[in-house]
Amino acid sequence: MCWSRILTPEFGKNFHDAMANDSHVLMSVILNEGKGVFDNLKSLVDVGGGTGTTAHAVVRAFPHLHCMVLDLPNVVANLQGTANVVFIGSDMFESIPRADAVLLKFIFHDWSDTDCVRILKRCREAIPSREEGGKVIIIDAVIEEDKNKQEDDLITETQLLFDIMMMAIHNAKQRTEKEWERLFLESGFTDYKITRVHGFRSFIEVYP
Repeated sequence: MCWSRILTPEFGKNFHDAMANDSHVLMSVILNEGKGVFDNLKSLVDVGGGTGTTAHAVVRAFPHLHCMVLDLPNVVANLQGTANVVFIGSDMFESIPRADAVLLKFIFHDWSDTDCVRILKRCREAIPSREEGGKVIIIDAVIEEDKNKQEDDLITETQLLFDIMMMAIHNAKQRTEKEWERLFLESGFTDYKITRVHGFRSFIEVYP
């Protein structure tokens, strides 16, 4: 699938409706299991946040949080914000608004390593130092590297099937922890923490 198809009204609507439905189910579980990830944040930018389903779920759980949803201009053009959710039309490869943290949910598995580094460098520019609470929050798969566990692990099987699909459709992939680490270091980050939640998904907190 070429991402330019999302620019067409019918396909774009179907795509973002599907992503919103997935977020409705997923975010209630993730926010319950990973509440500490959002503690002490005052501002957050949800990159590739579509129609804002994830952002609204986050601010319902953390009403003090100011959340910006960044997506392509045609995606957010007619969306209405609220007191603590605003929509910004822009390209994540060009710039990301400054915030305490940047959230990317199922973004990186759509892109090559080179593109992921470009995105991560933009994220790095948008956040303060670790001492000031700055971090990048990634919700994505982390493939199990232990071959013995892979043989009987349904979660790993699902991750690998997604990996094949992403390679076929986007020339991208799911990643192991070592592959994630390589991206983070190349992008100028110094540390990270992985918390596994809800099936094959994980929280990855990445620190400057």
